[in-house]
Amino acid sequence: MKIRTVTVADLSPEDKQRILRRSAVPDAGMRSAALAIVDEIRSGGDGALRAANTRYGGGTADGVLQVEPAALTAALASLDSDVRDALEKATANIRRAHEPQRPEDQTVETVPGVRIDRRWTPLRRIGVYVPGGRAAYPSSLLMGVIPAQVAGVGEIVVTSPADENGRVSAVMLAAAAFLEVDEVYITGGAQAVAALAYGTETIRAVEKIVGPGNAWVTAAKLAVYGDVGVDLPAGPSEALVIADATADPRIIAADLMCQAEHGPESPVALVTPDRDFAEAVVAQIDELLPRLERDEIIRTALSEHGLIAITPSLDAAIYFANEYAAEHLTVHTANAAADSMRTTAAGSVFVGNWAPESAGDYATGANHVLPTGGLAAAYGPLSVEDCGSWRQVQTLTEDGLATLRPTISSLAQAEGLTAHKLAADIRFEIGGGA
Repeated sequence: MKIRTVTVADLSPEDKQRILRRSAVPDAGMRSAALAIVDEIRSGGDGALRAANTRYGGGTADGVLQVEPAALTAALASLDSDVRDALEKATANIRRAHEPQRPEDQTVETVPGVRIDRRWTPLRRIGVYVPGGRAAYPSSLLMGVIPAQVAGVGEIVVTSPADENGRVSAVMLAAAAFLEVDEVYITGGAQAVAALAYGTETIRAVEKIVGPGNAWVTAAKLAVYGDVGVDLPAGPSEALVIADATADPRIIAADLMCQAEHGPESPVALVTPDRDFAEAVVAQIDELLPRLERDEIIRTALSEHGLIAITPSLDAAIYFANEYAAEHLTVHTANAAADSMRTTAAGSVFVGNWAPESAGDYATGANHVLPTGGLAAAYGPLSVEDCGSWRQVQTLTEDGLATLRPTISSLAQAEGLTAHKLAADIRFEIGGGA
């Protein structure tokens, strides 16, 4: 296995920036193509949606868009007992992790008689995009739907593509039935995002679209943003591992391959101050890789998008990780708990030998819908708060406005906005106040 290896101290500023500034945002060509698909669906409705499903993939063999409730119920009834048990346990943990996230209203009095309330309310209708096609991701359905349910969203809509043969994942349908999702539609990619954003004859538009997806989904989210809310643009799933010589190379190899398995475009990085340790990890990848079903995908991801960064010290490795701002960050060091507290930019952090990234994907309850491409420096995981909106409510008494009146008058006059001054003054003229 050949994985690109760099010595961080020897990188030019330009080369380092190329490593750090991998973008979650598709290039201009893909964004333009996605916008054209969005426009087709916006103007053409169901007919354009079915045509796009045929042209780009993701539709059913018979062109049916909505999954009937009976089909959802049947999928759940036929689900293997061990998979249902896993769904139940994962759901319980996700709910447990997300219930404390529901925002609480806040009130502050800035001066006597002037009260500012900050109130949060759940959305009325939300669309959850669940990846599909090459693989089924019922876990992503749980991660998108459960925060919305905890938030109290009125209507939750799921859309997910069929596979290349036009078949719908039975496990995904079962998960939707298990969570009692209101509506499930079979469509994927940019066309699904457009349908959720603008609606068709079959699908009513939503207020916000959440959930992970490929580059086409990301490009479409950017195209519809402004007409509908979106969670965040996200590119291929990625991971960075910080490790020192006390770590087990076999575990590090497994953690790297775990994330590379997501797709051939997934960036995976190991940052370590020990070059011999890095070589031991590569040797373990060579040994373990033949055991895995998606070995070719993993091999491509590691050879084309993998990185080993050698740093002069552990402190430098942590500094590099904070600059990189990975979606998933794993810390395997002698003092992993303390070192993890020094990480400031990552979507989800996994600490120590007993915290594989797959635990977060499926079972811990933490959300796995995360920012990629360096956006973890500014965004966090999908949360209950993302499924609602804030408003600020300002209540003033006469005495409160009187206190603020000189400030309003002076700033309004300074900006040349005399109607702003009048809006405050006239209340005292009408009321007969000073």
